[in-house]
This record gives sequence, C-alpha cells and structure tokens, in this order.
Amino acid sequence: MKRYEVVQRIEKVGVVAVVRAENTEKAKNIALACMKGGIDSIEITFTVPRAQNVIEDLSTEFGKELLVGAGTVLDSETARIAILAGANYIVSPAFDLETAKLCNRYQIPYMPGCMTIKEMIIAMEAGADVLKIFPGSVFGPDYIKAVKGPLPQALMMPTGGVSIDNVDKWIKNGCIAVGIGGNLTQGSSEEITRAAKEFVEKIKLARQ
Repeated sequence: MKRYEVVQRIEKVGVVAVVRAENTEKAKNIALACMKGGIDSIEITFTVPRAQNVIEDLSTEFGKELLVGAGTVLDSETARIAILAGANYIVSPAFDLETAKLCNRYQIPYMPGCMTIKEMIIAMEAGADVLKIFPGSVFGPDYIKAVKGPLPQALMMPTGGVSIDNVDKWIKNGCIAVGIGGNLTQGSSEEITRAAKEFVEKIKLARQ
C-alpha cells in the first residue's frame, strides 16, 4: 500500500485504536472488536513486550483488511524492526529526525508527537505525514483551531484526552483523525465494538 493511501484510509474512518496488549491473542481480540465497530486502523505500542511479533502476526492474519501501525517508537532502530514486521505506519511520542529519514527512505508514513508550533514546523520540514498532537489532554480541542491559523496545511491527530464527549470537537476544529486508547480498547469485545461504533458515528456527524 502506498504511503498516501495509508494516510487517506486513516482519515476516512478518523480513528486509530491505540492497543497496549501483552500478547497477540489479546491484540487480535481487540482488533476484531474494533473492526466489527468500523475501525480498521490499530497502533501496537512498543511498550508491549515483543511488539514486533504482535505486529507481524496481525499483519499476516488480516492482510489489507487491517492497517497495523507501530506506536511509542523512540528511535530509527525500533522503526526499522517494526517496518520489517509489517507495520503500515510509525507513531512516536516525540519527533526524531533519524526516524523521519528512515520512514522517508522506505516510504512509510511517520506520525511524530508534537505540541509547539516550532516542533510541528520542524516535523513537517522533515517529511512527517501526520502530526500527533500529544498529549492532547494538555490543551484540548481548542488548541487545534489556534494551530490551524498559522499552519492550515498541517494534518493533525490528537492522542490522549480524546473521549466520546469531545471527539466531535477535535474533528470540527481541524483534525483528520484521532488516536484513542483506554476509552476505546478496554473492556469486553462487545463493549469495544459498541464504543467503536459510537466514535465512528460521532465523527461522521461532526464532518457533515
């Protein structure tokens, strides 16, 4: 899948499910529940032991049905491991130039964490595809509208602080998607599917 196609697909649904599961089986169950609810992009964080194995297993089993990204990628070495395991995109809590270069080299979307205007400009100049506004809970949805003034071209996706109560505000203020962890991926499979449907529907309404 081409780089721009990955970003377009994430934007289409508008949600990336952030998964912190300690093994493939749990990650698979969360992925299946999210997919039933209409979310086909998940991020496996490298805070999970042997995260690359989880990424590889999910990528092999679901193929193009599921976009599997690698999260909490702190350096280019980890990014390369994730890409070799089949990661469709790389997400970092902060911008890292060597990781940006690596992702550009292999044409894999890079989504670094940014908060200040300066960080965002540096990341965009280095070829970052989407700016992960992290932690989103620090400033809230209104911050997006403020950033869009000087940087209308910025593609932004907040993670942290996104809930069913404010997801529409993030989207209306200019985000192309949101990253959601505990508010989506915790609970039974039925609860995750129900939450996924609620988030997807609310985003659709916010875009109208």
